[in-house]
Amino acid sequence: MTNRKDWPLALSVGPTAMNAASFDALAAASIHQVELSSGQYAPYYDLLDFPHRAQEIAELAAAHDVRITSIHLPFSPFTEIDPASADPAVRAKFLAIQSELLEAAASAGIPLAIVHPSGEPYTEEERPQRLAWAIESIGALCAKASSLGMTLCLENLPRTCLCRTSDEMLKFLAAIPELKVVFDTNHSLAEENVHYIHAVGSKIVSLHVSDYDFIDERHLLPGEGLNPWPKILESLEEEGYNGRFLYELKEGYSYPQVAENYRSLI
Repeated sequence: MTNRKDWPLALSVGPTAMNAASFDALAAASIHQVELSSGQYAPYYDLLDFPHRAQEIAELAAAHDVRITSIHLPFSPFTEIDPASADPAVRAKFLAIQSELLEAAASAGIPLAIVHPSGEPYTEEERPQRLAWAIESIGALCAKASSLGMTLCLENLPRTCLCRTSDEMLKFLAAIPELKVVFDTNHSLAEENVHYIHAVGSKIVSLHVSDYDFIDERHLLPGEGLNPWPKILESLEEEGYNGRFLYELKEGYSYPQVAENYRSLI
Protein backbone atom coordinates (compact mmCIF):
# COMPACT_ATOMS: atom_id res chain seq x y z
CA MET A 1 0.00 0.00 0.00
CA THR A 2 1.34 3.40 -0.95
CA ASN A 3 0.18 6.99 -0.54
CA ARG A 4 -0.79 9.06 -3.58
CA LYS A 5 0.63 12.17 -1.91
CA ASP A 6 4.08 10.72 -2.50
CA TRP A 7 3.60 10.60 -6.28
CA PRO A 8 5.41 13.61 -7.79
CA LEU A 9 3.77 15.70 -10.48
CA ALA A 10 5.18 15.26 -13.98
CA LEU A 11 4.13 16.14 -17.51
CA SER A 12 4.67 14.80 -21.00
CA VAL A 13 6.09 17.50 -23.28
CA GLY A 14 7.25 17.59 -26.88
CA PRO A 15 10.58 18.44 -28.49
CA THR A 16 9.60 22.10 -28.90
CA ALA A 17 9.54 22.44 -25.08
CA MET A 18 13.22 21.58 -24.78
CA ASN A 19 14.36 25.16 -24.19
CA ALA A 20 15.10 27.49 -21.29
CA ALA A 21 11.82 29.43 -21.51
CA SER A 22 9.70 26.29 -21.32
CA PHE A 23 11.75 24.83 -18.50
CA ASP A 24 11.36 28.07 -16.54
CA ALA A 25 7.59 28.00 -17.10
CA LEU A 26 7.38 24.38 -16.00
CA ALA A 27 9.35 25.04 -12.82
CA ALA A 28 7.25 28.14 -12.06
CA ALA A 29 4.16 25.89 -12.15
CA SER A 30 5.85 23.42 -9.77
CA ILE A 31 6.33 20.84 -12.54
CA HIS A 32 9.87 19.60 -12.00
CA GLN A 33 9.76 16.32 -13.92
CA VAL A 34 8.96 15.78 -17.59
CA GLU A 35 8.72 13.03 -20.14
CA LEU A 36 10.16 13.91 -23.54
CA SER A 37 7.71 12.60 -26.12
CA SER A 38 7.21 12.50 -29.87
CA GLY A 39 4.97 10.12 -31.77
CA GLN A 40 7.05 10.36 -34.94
CA TYR A 41 10.76 9.66 -34.85
CA ALA A 42 11.78 12.51 -37.15
CA PRO A 43 11.64 15.31 -34.51
CA TYR A 44 14.18 13.46 -32.36
CA TYR A 45 16.60 13.75 -35.26
CA ASP A 46 15.60 16.79 -37.32
CA LEU A 47 14.51 19.12 -34.53
CA LEU A 48 16.51 18.05 -31.48
CA ASP A 49 19.41 16.03 -32.86
CA PHE A 50 18.78 14.01 -29.71
CA PRO A 51 21.35 11.28 -30.42
CA HIS A 52 24.09 13.93 -30.20
CA ARG A 53 22.53 16.52 -27.86
CA ALA A 54 20.75 14.43 -25.21
CA GLN A 55 23.19 15.26 -22.44
CA GLU A 56 23.20 18.95 -23.33
CA ILE A 57 19.39 19.07 -23.29
CA ALA A 58 19.18 17.26 -19.94
CA GLU A 59 21.76 19.63 -18.42
CA LEU A 60 19.79 22.64 -19.68
CA ALA A 61 16.64 21.28 -18.05
CA ALA A 62 18.47 20.64 -14.77
CA ALA A 63 19.86 24.19 -14.78
CA HIS A 64 16.22 25.38 -14.71
CA ASP A 65 15.13 22.95 -11.97
CA VAL A 66 13.52 20.40 -14.30
CA ARG A 67 14.51 16.77 -14.75
CA ILE A 68 13.82 14.68 -17.83
CA THR A 69 12.90 11.43 -16.09
CA SER A 70 11.65 9.49 -19.10
CA ILE A 71 11.66 9.38 -22.87
CA HIS A 72 8.66 8.24 -24.87
CA LEU A 73 10.12 6.35 -27.79
CA PRO A 74 8.48 7.16 -31.15
CA PHE A 75 5.85 4.84 -32.60
CA SER A 76 5.16 6.23 -36.05
CA PRO A 77 4.99 6.06 -38.99
CA PHE A 78 3.62 2.55 -38.42
CA THR A 79 4.78 1.55 -41.88
CA GLU A 80 8.39 2.19 -40.85
CA ILE A 81 8.85 1.29 -37.16
CA ASP A 82 6.11 -1.10 -36.03
CA PRO A 83 7.57 -3.75 -33.65
CA ALA A 84 4.71 -6.10 -34.65
CA SER A 85 5.12 -5.60 -38.40
CA ALA A 86 4.97 -8.59 -40.72
CA ASP A 87 7.98 -7.11 -42.53
CA PRO A 88 11.31 -8.06 -40.89
CA ALA A 89 12.90 -4.90 -42.31
CA VAL A 90 10.37 -2.72 -40.47
CA ARG A 91 11.00 -4.58 -37.22
CA ALA A 92 14.74 -4.19 -37.73
CA LYS A 93 14.38 -0.44 -38.31
CA PHE A 94 12.24 -0.20 -35.16
CA LEU A 95 15.00 -1.81 -33.13
CA ALA A 96 17.78 0.26 -34.70
CA ILE A 97 16.09 3.64 -34.14
CA GLN A 98 14.88 2.86 -30.65
CA SER A 99 18.28 1.48 -29.63
CA GLU A 100 20.01 4.66 -30.78
CA LEU A 101 17.55 6.80 -28.83
CA LEU A 102 18.01 4.60 -25.75
CA GLU A 103 21.76 5.05 -25.93
CA ALA A 104 21.33 8.82 -26.08
CA ALA A 105 18.85 8.84 -23.20
CA ALA A 106 21.14 6.69 -21.06
CA SER A 107 24.04 9.07 -21.71
CA ALA A 108 21.84 11.87 -20.34
CA GLY A 109 20.89 9.93 -17.21
CA ILE A 110 17.25 9.41 -18.21
CA PRO A 111 16.12 6.30 -16.27
CA LEU A 112 12.86 5.27 -18.00
CA ALA A 113 11.87 4.65 -21.61
CA ILE A 114 8.28 4.20 -22.79
CA VAL A 115 7.49 2.06 -25.82
CA HIS A 116 4.33 1.05 -27.69
CA PRO A 117 3.88 -2.66 -28.41
CA SER A 118 2.45 -2.16 -31.89
CA GLY A 119 0.88 -0.03 -34.53
CA GLU A 120 -2.57 -0.70 -36.00
CA PRO A 121 -5.08 -1.57 -37.42
CA TYR A 122 -4.93 -5.34 -36.98
CA THR A 123 -7.56 -7.98 -37.65
CA GLU A 124 -8.52 -10.49 -34.98
CA GLU A 125 -7.09 -13.34 -37.04
CA GLU A 126 -3.60 -11.85 -37.22
CA ARG A 127 -3.30 -10.86 -33.55
CA PRO A 128 -1.50 -14.05 -32.37
CA GLN A 129 1.23 -13.71 -34.98
CA ARG A 130 1.51 -9.96 -34.43
CA LEU A 131 1.86 -10.64 -30.72
CA ALA A 132 4.71 -13.08 -31.33
CA TRP A 133 6.58 -10.61 -33.54
CA ALA A 134 6.07 -7.83 -31.01
CA ILE A 135 7.29 -9.94 -28.08
CA GLU A 136 10.46 -10.71 -30.04
CA SER A 137 11.02 -7.02 -30.88
CA ILE A 138 10.23 -5.69 -27.42
CA GLY A 139 12.31 -8.43 -25.81
CA ALA A 140 15.37 -7.36 -27.81
CA LEU A 141 14.76 -3.70 -26.97
CA CYS A 142 14.31 -4.50 -23.28
CA ALA A 143 17.65 -6.32 -23.27
CA LYS A 144 19.23 -3.21 -24.81
CA ALA A 145 17.66 -0.95 -22.19
CA SER A 146 18.81 -3.20 -19.36
CA SER A 147 22.36 -3.22 -20.70
CA LEU A 148 22.30 0.58 -20.51
CA GLY A 149 20.92 0.63 -16.96
CA MET A 150 17.49 1.84 -18.10
CA THR A 151 14.00 0.47 -17.45
CA LEU A 152 11.78 -0.20 -20.45
CA CYS A 153 8.06 0.34 -19.88
CA LEU A 154 5.40 -1.06 -22.21
CA GLU A 155 2.23 1.00 -22.66
CA ASN A 156 -1.32 -0.29 -22.76
CA LEU A 157 -3.05 0.85 -25.96
CA PRO A 158 -6.59 1.27 -27.36
CA ARG A 159 -8.61 -0.01 -30.33
CA THR A 160 -6.92 -2.81 -32.31
CA CYS A 161 -3.42 -2.21 -30.93
CA LEU A 162 -1.70 -4.87 -28.89
CA CYS A 163 -2.04 -4.66 -25.09
CA ARG A 164 -5.58 -3.37 -25.33
CA THR A 165 -6.36 -5.95 -22.61
CA SER A 166 -4.45 -6.98 -19.51
CA ASP A 167 -4.31 -10.55 -20.84
CA GLU A 168 -2.16 -9.41 -23.77
CA MET A 169 -0.01 -7.25 -21.51
CA LEU A 170 0.56 -10.22 -19.19
CA LYS A 171 1.82 -12.28 -22.14
CA PHE A 172 4.56 -9.71 -22.74
CA LEU A 173 5.41 -9.59 -19.05
CA ALA A 174 5.62 -13.38 -18.80
CA ALA A 175 7.94 -13.56 -21.81
CA ILE A 176 10.13 -10.58 -20.81
CA PRO A 177 10.69 -10.58 -17.02
CA GLU A 178 12.58 -7.26 -16.86
CA LEU A 179 9.83 -5.39 -18.74
CA LYS A 180 7.67 -2.92 -16.78
CA VAL A 181 4.42 -1.10 -17.57
CA VAL A 182 3.34 2.49 -18.07
CA PHE A 183 -0.40 2.61 -17.52
CA ASP A 184 -2.40 5.08 -19.61
CA THR A 185 -5.69 5.99 -17.95
CA ASN A 186 -7.43 6.90 -21.22
CA HIS A 187 -6.60 3.87 -23.36
CA SER A 188 -8.70 1.05 -21.94
CA LEU A 189 -11.69 0.51 -24.21
CA ALA A 190 -12.20 -3.25 -23.82
CA GLU A 191 -11.60 -3.49 -20.07
CA GLU A 192 -12.17 -1.26 -17.05
CA ASN A 193 -9.12 0.67 -15.87
CA VAL A 194 -9.44 -0.62 -12.32
CA HIS A 195 -9.48 -4.25 -13.51
CA TYR A 196 -6.44 -3.64 -15.74
CA ILE A 197 -4.51 -2.04 -12.87
CA HIS A 198 -5.15 -4.95 -10.52
CA ALA A 199 -4.31 -7.51 -13.20
CA VAL A 200 -0.91 -5.94 -13.95
CA GLY A 201 -0.25 -4.83 -10.39
CA SER A 202 3.26 -3.99 -9.27
CA LYS A 203 4.60 -4.05 -12.84
CA ILE A 204 3.20 -0.52 -13.26
CA VAL A 205 6.07 1.91 -12.64
CA SER A 206 4.76 5.01 -14.42
CA LEU A 207 1.51 6.58 -15.59
CA HIS A 208 0.04 8.56 -18.44
CA VAL A 209 -2.74 10.49 -16.74
CA SER A 210 -5.73 11.88 -18.65
CA ASP A 211 -9.48 11.46 -18.99
CA TYR A 212 -11.77 10.22 -21.77
CA ASP A 213 -15.30 9.25 -22.76
CA PHE A 214 -14.80 5.43 -22.94
CA ILE A 215 -15.35 5.65 -26.72
CA ASP A 216 -11.80 6.51 -27.73
CA GLU A 217 -8.70 8.13 -26.25
CA ARG A 218 -9.21 11.87 -25.70
CA HIS A 219 -6.34 13.00 -23.42
CA LEU A 220 -8.58 15.34 -21.45
CA LEU A 221 -7.73 16.89 -18.11
CA PRO A 222 -8.97 14.60 -15.29
CA GLY A 223 -12.53 15.53 -14.37
CA GLU A 224 -13.49 16.39 -17.95
CA GLY A 225 -14.26 12.77 -18.84
CA LEU A 226 -15.80 9.68 -17.26
CA ASN A 227 -12.92 8.10 -15.36
CA PRO A 228 -13.75 7.08 -11.75
CA TRP A 229 -10.71 8.79 -10.27
CA PRO A 230 -11.22 7.79 -6.61
CA LYS A 231 -11.30 4.10 -7.62
CA ILE A 232 -8.31 4.46 -9.95
CA LEU A 233 -6.18 6.17 -7.33
CA GLU A 234 -7.21 3.68 -4.64
CA SER A 235 -6.36 0.77 -6.94
CA LEU A 236 -2.91 2.17 -7.66
CA GLU A 237 -2.28 2.64 -3.95
CA GLU A 238 -3.44 -0.92 -3.23
CA GLU A 239 -1.02 -2.28 -5.85
CA GLY A 240 1.88 -0.37 -4.30
CA TYR A 241 2.35 2.18 -7.05
CA ASN A 242 5.14 4.63 -6.14
CA GLY A 243 6.01 6.39 -9.41
CA ARG A 244 5.21 9.75 -10.94
CA PHE A 245 1.76 11.21 -11.51
CA LEU A 246 2.58 12.08 -15.11
CA TYR A 247 0.01 13.85 -17.23
CA GLU A 248 -0.19 13.19 -20.98
CA LEU A 249 -2.71 15.65 -22.40
CA LYS A 250 -3.89 17.06 -25.71
CA GLU A 251 -2.69 20.55 -26.57
CA GLY A 252 -4.39 23.56 -25.03
CA TYR A 253 -3.87 23.10 -21.30
CA SER A 254 -1.49 25.45 -19.50
CA TYR A 255 1.15 24.33 -17.03
CA PRO A 256 -0.69 26.07 -14.13
CA GLN A 257 -3.92 24.24 -15.11
CA VAL A 258 -2.11 20.91 -14.89
CA ALA A 259 -0.58 21.77 -11.52
CA GLU A 260 -3.94 22.88 -10.10
CA ASN A 261 -5.61 19.69 -11.34
CA TYR A 262 -2.90 17.63 -9.68
CA ARG A 263 -3.34 19.44 -6.36
CA SER A 264 -7.10 18.94 -6.53
CA LEU A 265 -6.93 15.29 -7.55
CA ILE A 266 -4.14 14.16 -5.24
